[in-house]
Amino acid sequence: MKKDFSMVAYAALIFAMFIWASSFIALKSAMVDIGPFTVIFLRMFFASVCFIYFIKSFFSYTFTKKDIYYILALGFFEPCLYFIFEAQALLYTSASQAGMITSLMPLITALLAGAILKEIITQKLIFGSLVAMIGVIWLSVNATSTETAPNPMLGNFLEFCAMVCGAGYTIVGKHLMNKFSALFITAIQSFMGLIFFFPLFIYEINTTEMTFSLEALAWIAYLGVIVTLGGYGLYNYALSKIDASKAAAFINLIPLFTLLLAFLILGENLSSTQLVACAIILLGVFITQMKYKKRKSRT
Repeated sequence: MKKDFSMVAYAALIFAMFIWASSFIALKSAMVDIGPFTVIFLRMFFASVCFIYFIKSFFSYTFTKKDIYYILALGFFEPCLYFIFEAQALLYTSASQAGMITSLMPLITALLAGAILKEIITQKLIFGSLVAMIGVIWLSVNATSTETAPNPMLGNFLEFCAMVCGAGYTIVGKHLMNKFSALFITAIQSFMGLIFFFPLFIYEINTTEMTFSLEALAWIAYLGVIVTLGGYGLYNYALSKIDASKAAAFINLIPLFTLLLAFLILGENLSSTQLVACAIILLGVFITQMKYKKRKSRT
């Protein structure tokens, strides 16, 4: 029976990664008709409406001054800075390339954890990170400008900045997870994002021509409800059944799913050289995840 639960958990993880990968396609598609800050604000709005149902359960928490500082730092990293960088990135690069950059997030997180939390940084992590970075640089240098990706190098750099913010969010989140539920943290992010992006939404809606098409609004609703709640629900169900370290390894599926969805939905293609660069990025990530068995010494 336990094995059956594990299989369901792994299936939930794969589906969660698929949903999160689809967020690049949804964001890129929504921004064809609607400005980036408006898209993000409406995404936060849809997610916040969903979380209203859970507000009563949040009143059971008590907050110290230190907790509030951590919560503010969490919201500052993500959604505030993270979504600013990611939305701007997708104006300049393709969804498939941005998706590949996400594979760097576990590496950046590990390096920051070593610098800030004094966690051990192994030679394997350093070497794997360097290999992955070479792949990212190669991917960006060999990218050609297109109508949907006018400046891939700038876009990829902005997506990299988003990953740094995501890593910062993870470091801060490690502290908050000891006291608050994942549901509360996700909800507070949505509420903070709603407040933060409201002035930017007001400015953009008064200065930028936009078409609120049904397709664009459907993509935004998908981002706010399915990506936020669906991805969160499936991932946390899996965490309740299997080890967190095993679950984290599945994040590396996001770039692959993004490439597939970008090809099927957006018609994006990568050159053979860029595909080699993608393979180098994944190789770097794989190196950092490798586990070596110690040989038993003979006596």
